[in-house]
Amino acid sequence: MKARGILTPKQKAFVEEYLVDLNATQSAIRAGYSPRTAYRTGADNLKKPQISEAIQAGKDKRSAKTEITAEKVVRELDRIAFTDPSEIVSVVDGRVKIKDTSELTAAQRMIVSELGEVTTASGTNIRLKTQDRIRALELLGKHLGVFPSSKLEVSGPGGGPIPLVAMSDAELERIASGVDS
Repeated sequence: MKARGILTPKQKAFVEEYLVDLNATQSAIRAGYSPRTAYRTGADNLKKPQISEAIQAGKDKRSAKTEITAEKVVRELDRIAFTDPSEIVSVVDGRVKIKDTSELTAAQRMIVSELGEVTTASGTNIRLKTQDRIRALELLGKHLGVFPSSKLEVSGPGGGPIPLVAMSDAELERIASGVDS
């Protein structure tokens, strides 16, 4: 039995590969496990305490190095989700005007994903595209647990399988029609 915290060379490779893309199956394949059983091996590896601890340590090290924290990610999503686009554009004399980028705050600049000019026969148009506000709200909602899980698990007595009950065609028709007798 291996001492807790000690990883085999394949397990070390799995951890390193997992930290690249967080894909357990592909990480198992790249670490040298059989492609045929990589899905199962990847899932099993993630359940092993020494591997999950090594993965968390790798994430922590990367977070410290890049200075990216969960708080910072949530703050940026908050900016995208809640900055009012009218803070960067306005309508003057029937024409859309965009503030000079030097006048925009960091939060206002954050919501801009694309800015450019398009020249057509009718003149020059400015194209402004903002970050996906709905996606930012969705990610914030998931982080905060706002949305209930859409998964519904049903089990029988004691968490076991649901027992099957034989029914006649007449009983099935009665249930399907909603008639309760």
